Amino acid sequence: MATIHGIEATTAELKALAMTGYGHFTSMHVEDGAVRGFDLHLERLVGNAKAVFGVDLDEDAVIADIREAVTGSSGSCTLRVTMFDPAINLGNIGAVTPRPVPLITSRPSGGGTLPPLRVKTIAFQRDTPEVKHVGLFSSLHHRVAAKKSGFDDVLFVDPVTTNVSEGSTWNIGFIDADGTVIWPDAAVLPGVTMSLLRRADGGHARHTVALDQVGRMRAAFATNASIGVRPISVIDGHGFDSNDSKIVELQRAYAAIPGRRVGHGGS
Repeated sequence: MATIHGIEATTAELKALAMTGYGHFTSMHVEDGAVRGFDLHLERLVGNAKAVFGVDLDEDAVIADIREAVTGSSGSCTLRVTMFDPAINLGNIGAVTPRPVPLITSRPSGGGTLPPLRVKTIAFQRDTPEVKHVGLFSSLHHRVAAKKSGFDDVLFVDPVTTNVSEGSTWNIGFIDADGTVIWPDAAVLPGVTMSLLRRADGGHARHTVALDQVGRMRAAFATNASIGVRPISVIDGHGFDSNDSKIVELQRAYAAIPGRRVGHGGS
């Protein structure tokens, strides 16, 4: 179900989002009513609302809507909060005062351990990468092309610098020969999972990773709220150890991060 303030979204409201495609969102992994990095997801919604709509988000109202959606849930799911304005269309955008509302949807989270990713690089830079906006066409189009080439997903490389940046819907991290976790210093979405790992685990660094340096890395992995820490076994023609000890350590560190209970009775 798709809801706005606890009420099922109307066809007209969903049509407005589909036809205009202007908004931003965050996706959070919910386990028995708790969310890792909830503060970071909220921080993202607030910051992106300012960047996209030029408004100050009512944090308490958004938390209340999320709490209503999560209360009574059990097991795990991916909850998406999409901020958009049903009154905005292609004709009036920029000429009316935005009043974004949260569209809340959920989908079941897949059980079990996901297999390592095999990814293909492509020269591409996402539009406004610092914002988690709803404009996913190009990213998903490149993912489709990668799958047609026998890969699972796509990894973006800056067209000008040839430095690695991010995946289609995930951040990438590397393990160098010394066991240091390397996050590419590039224009990327500041991922919640990436931020949580940097808080929880030591030995991280951020610097540029040129495409021709990828093959010298010991291991590689992808992160986002839905997949946690997922090993990467192939980047183009380079193979990596998906059972690298540091990746296992990161997976354990992430699993140990407590979630904030956001259902009724949570703190």
